[in-house]
Amino acid sequence: MDLVGVCRAFVSVSERGSFTVGAAAARMSQSVASRRVAALEERFGEPLFERTSRRAVLTPFGRDMLPVARQLVQAADVLLHEAEAAKRKPWRLAVPGICSTAGLARLVAEARGHGVTLDLRVATPAQRLELIHAQQVRAALLAVPEDEATWSVPLGLATARDPGVRRVYVETLRVGRASPEPARRIWIQPEDDVPHIRDPLTRLRDAVGLRPAQLVAAGDLTTAAAEVLSTRDLLLCSPAQAGELSLTWRPIGEITLSRGFALTAAADGNPQHIEGRLGGAIARCLGAGAPADTGEGAEA
Repeated sequence: MDLVGVCRAFVSVSERGSFTVGAAAARMSQSVASRRVAALEERFGEPLFERTSRRAVLTPFGRDMLPVARQLVQAADVLLHEAEAAKRKPWRLAVPGICSTAGLARLVAEARGHGVTLDLRVATPAQRLELIHAQQVRAALLAVPEDEATWSVPLGLATARDPGVRRVYVETLRVGRASPEPARRIWIQPEDDVPHIRDPLTRLRDAVGLRPAQLVAAGDLTTAAAEVLSTRDLLLCSPAQAGELSLTWRPIGEITLSRGFALTAAADGNPQHIEGRLGGAIARCLGAGAPADTGEGAEA
């Protein structure tokens, strides 16, 4: 039995003294209202109304039951109102700074189509972790190793000029002491300045004999991109980012690096319903699965 539904019919009919008018006020047909009241009377084992040809008059038992039934209906209405308000409450989500404005806008728009209002906070990996711990956001896309990731984004090296090779080997950046050419640098943007990306690249730098200064952690992407656009330096980035900056992207020859992301909720929250509804939109925003332009030509 739909206890709220039958009580709603009972209350509406009793307040208006008519099955016809009460049913209309409760937005149901007269037959439905009659069946619901009859079901409630059967459940109680007592009549609620003395039915006449013109009016529905409460019995003494009906008068006793009306206040409690009215409270139940009012409580159900409050519950439904609060549920709608909770659904409209913005989901404050911390996202990486690598997402483009267009990508973030599409994510917000698609979320609205699923009845979710997103309030985005763009932050670095360390800041996103702090926001989660401080419960200043409801969820965050955290930077994690690839084996812990829900979404993965391939990383490679991008340059202003086509290198003419399918892969860029870091060892080719090694310069001799007497070389007149400035040493080419690899710029790491803030999103990739995390141990599971920075440390393997640092070990590779040392293993192939590059100078320490040839691996640089930039304070922001704009600075790093400007250096790459004006020199022969390289930017560690995704294929999508390289495309946005009009750079030529190639995989790294010696190692495979990827950004990993996982959606994590604050405290005891559960982000699975957001992930289930918006997983595809989040992947597109992050550039996950973007095809790499491997180009033509021999490997270096």
